[in-house]
Amino acid sequence: MKAKEIKELSQVEIDTKLRESREKLLHLRLRKQTGQVEKTHELRALRKDIARLETVRNQKQVAA
Repeated sequence: MKAKEIKELSQVEIDTKLRESREKLLHLRLRKQTGQVEKTHELRALRKDIARLETVRNQKQVAA
């Protein structure tokens, strides 16, 4: 997900996406520990998406 797409979302949608992304990251980490993840690059991409969501959320809170 790109920052441009995130900026178009509402505050509630950003919070929902953030929660979903964190849950997905948790499940990927657990699967990685058991050796079930073949695409380990997904972990890094998901962490970056979470950081983008957090950044845009904080920018909107400061602007409000």
